[in-house]
Amino acid sequence: MAEEPTLIIQMQRMGDLILSFPLCSRLLLLEPERPVWVAGEPAFFSGLKPLAPQVVFFAPDSAALRRVRYRRVINLSHRDAALDLAGSLHAEERIGAFRVNGNRYIAGDWRLYRHALVGNNRHNRFHWADLEALGVIPPAVLAATRWPPARPGPGEGRIGLFVGASEAAKRPDPAFWGRLAALLLRRGLRPVLLGGPAEREAAAEATRLGKLPAAADCSGHFSLAELAAVMRSLDLLITPDTGPMHLAAWVGTPTLNLSMGPVNAFETAPAPPGHMVLRPTDSCAGCWRCFRDEAACRRRFRPETVAWLAARLARDISAGRLSHAPGAIPGQAFRRPPGLRLDRTARDERGLFTLTPLTAPGLSGSPDPAVGFSTGVPASQREKLALFWQEWFLSALGGAPHRLECVLKEAVPPHLIDLLQRGAGRLTAGFASGLRRNILPNDFWRNLPPLIRPLSGYLQALLENGDYSSAAWTRALTLAEDFAGSVRQE
Repeated sequence: MAEEPTLIIQMQRMGDLILSFPLCSRLLLLEPERPVWVAGEPAFFSGLKPLAPQVVFFAPDSAALRRVRYRRVINLSHRDAALDLAGSLHAEERIGAFRVNGNRYIAGDWRLYRHALVGNNRHNRFHWADLEALGVIPPAVLAATRWPPARPGPGEGRIGLFVGASEAAKRPDPAFWGRLAALLLRRGLRPVLLGGPAEREAAAEATRLGKLPAAADCSGHFSLAELAAVMRSLDLLITPDTGPMHLAAWVGTPTLNLSMGPVNAFETAPAPPGHMVLRPTDSCAGCWRCFRDEAACRRRFRPETVAWLAARLARDISAGRLSHAPGAIPGQAFRRPPGLRLDRTARDERGLFTLTPLTAPGLSGSPDPAVGFSTGVPASQREKLALFWQEWFLSALGGAPHRLECVLKEAVPPHLIDLLQRGAGRLTAGFASGLRRNILPNDFWRNLPPLIRPLSGYLQALLENGDYSSAAWTRALTLAEDFAGSVRQE
């Protein structure tokens, strides 16, 4: 008798679908005999089938989805149609958001954590691809996951420039791309402007402003499958945070991610190891949404800086030199541009995503496995808090080994622990008031200090998801007590 399949529902954009591929691979590694089905948009999965793990794709409205019983249904989408589908199917286990009898619920501690990040991700260090697996995939399988490696290109100097992204704040303007392409040409490289039909106008404008040959503009020319083939012919892809960035990383094209605007590189950078991320150091960087008239971080990215860096990376990657030094660019020292930092994507010993700073020779750039930061690269207070919260949630929710005690001892200074203690006191006082009324104000989590909001946001989501039942209160109070105990100084 055939095994009951696992169904993954991912009805978001192309990049989201590609980020579900690691979960598919991990499920197949965990249970090789159990089929994995994926419900997604045919416009995306049709071109991605040759690149995907050995799964079966369905359109969300396919009648075949409703004819079987599932071992588990994992909903990774927030669309109403996805919630209704997840709630209507016969399944032994549901994970993620679903709707039953008009009521919306979220099953799974880590899917609830992901939900609580909406507008509240300042201190999050978990990549979306990992949050989909935590709580589903055992730690041993997480650690054993093999990712598609970043491979040196053919060495012909072809540099892809993907000019689009879902929001204007997340992408450079045409003048930037035109200037960057012109500078790459001067360095003897061959820039290629890429994009879908929506990017044709921007690519044409960049071609005109950069006085580029018409052949440099290839936007809107390729199907998804053809674009994947083009990606493989590149020595480097320079791209903002967008679906084709994840496509390039998945097929092994070395990628330089310009992480600008309301994005968090720890959440959405290329998930496989070995890719580059250029990101701002502004205190607001990594936000959920920008509330300024213009995202100030975009001004940090200058074509001259990116052209120099791209030429350097393309040369070293093609020569195979970059892979020999986990934290350093060989040869000439990398001088950090003002307001920017360069990282490389990596995986720690638990299989979780991390970013390793790329530094000048003479400085250690390899991460300290006990602390998670690179020596020689000073960590901000925000980074230390983010590391603390990553380890605290791993200790509280499980899913992978944690090193909370080591982080508290080695990475978090006493004054931050004192602030966390004070936050715990305010959280407890707010809970006492909420218990008397059996409800919390809608903005309860937001009225606490930012350094405590990862917990206040999660606990409020937990209570709302549990309809403020006694079981939900018990769980929330237990977690609050555990947190207070973890930051209590002896």
